[in-house]
Amino acid sequence: MKKKTTGDLVFEVFNYLLMIILAVVTLYPFLHVLAVSLNDPYDTVKGGITIFPRKFTLINYIETLNYPQIPWAVLITVLRTVIGTFVGVLSTAMVAYVINRKDFIARKPVAIMFIITMYVGGGLIPDYMLIRGLGLMNNFLVYILPGLISPFNVIVIKSYMEGIPPDLEESAMIDGANDFLIFWKIILPLCAPVIATISLFIAVGHWNSWFDTYLYCSSEPKLTTLQYELQKILSNATASSQVDYYSNLDPNRTMKVTPHSLRMAMTIIVTLPILLVYPFIQRYFIHGMTIGAVKS
Repeated sequence: MKKKTTGDLVFEVFNYLLMIILAVVTLYPFLHVLAVSLNDPYDTVKGGITIFPRKFTLINYIETLNYPQIPWAVLITVLRTVIGTFVGVLSTAMVAYVINRKDFIARKPVAIMFIITMYVGGGLIPDYMLIRGLGLMNNFLVYILPGLISPFNVIVIKSYMEGIPPDLEESAMIDGANDFLIFWKIILPLCAPVIATISLFIAVGHWNSWFDTYLYCSSEPKLTTLQYELQKILSNATASSQVDYYSNLDPNRTMKVTPHSLRMAMTIIVTLPILLVYPFIQRYFIHGMTIGAVKS
């Protein structure tokens, strides 16, 4: 075994220190938010909270999660995320597969059309008029159909598919497989890394979205999402400086929280599901992002 020189030791020490600093810089904001969310709201006003709560309490989470509309909003958000991700990934992969086929005559014009939509959009008012004209106002499908296919995601999946040897498809055709069978049994399994990556992109987009609820479903309480309800709670808390959600339902209730502590608790609530899912697809995520970046 080669003996390490002084230069090697200095490099390793510097490398470890740099990694530790980067880890601290990355983790500290999240740990601070977590500490504030678990700290007494009025004690937080005094300042001085770092990464540990000074007066531990769950009142910020209790006040947020016990809001009457939250359970139903969570259900709608989960349904939207699961259905929207599955349908969106499947549709995007199908489009990418068709565009990638050499025997598809119009693949270049179609690809150009998709790319143009990345830079040119109709705007908010035309979008609203289109949704209303299609009868999607106060309709669950408004969460799924308008953003069903993303041009960026199509390009990412198409770039991955270009690395799959065409001989596989030709062999399957010789054995009697049709295009759909080839796509479902051969192409999709081989595209698992990029599919996992795009699934994460789409799922995070659905989970964090609230503005479309505000535009299209705000008048239907049974279709509002978690992010929209949390946004309403935060807006009310900010406007009143102190908030008591149950004042109209229970006059004897006196427990209050501050907008700052409420905001920290909401941040943890909406971030935690993504943090729990990410470790399971991390290896696919990294591979899916780097594949196709270098061409031989």
